[in-house]
Amino acid sequence: MTNMFRDTGTEDSVVLVESEERHDELQTELRAVRAMKPPAYVPMQARTYDGPSGQPGGSVLVQHTSVNIVTEPPKDHFIWSLLCFLYSHPCCCLGLAALIYSIKARDRKVAGDLEGARRHGLTARELNITATVLFVIGFVILILIKVL
Repeated sequence: MTNMFRDTGTEDSVVLVESEERHDELQTELRAVRAMKPPAYVPMQARTYDGPSGQPGGSVLVQHTSVNIVTEPPKDHFIWSLLCFLYSHPCCCLGLAALIYSIKARDRKVAGDLEGARRHGLTARELNITATVLFVIGFVILILIKVL
């Protein structure tokens, strides 16, 4: 094979040269050659940014995976709480508590705190269920007393 470097200077140095002695195997040997003299003037080359240092190649390919989870906004159960407050207020204060938590859930939703809105909405829902069940049981007992 041919030499990898040409001998153009006066200083001696050692370089790696490839040679083929046998056809089936590539061998390397060290030979003394003279170093090249650099030219007197080397023009500046403009370099562009190739990405983060230490990365092979010029451009970096980054793959992003995005998952869009569409969730419905948390419910505040305001109308149900208002009805529970109006119909079951004389008996118990569960309707008032449910109304307060519904208003808190709506305020949290407007402020952008979806987890807080969801938590207050669930509390309002549980209070509304309890107030509705107690109102229905009371109403059925009242009807049974009047009929019997």
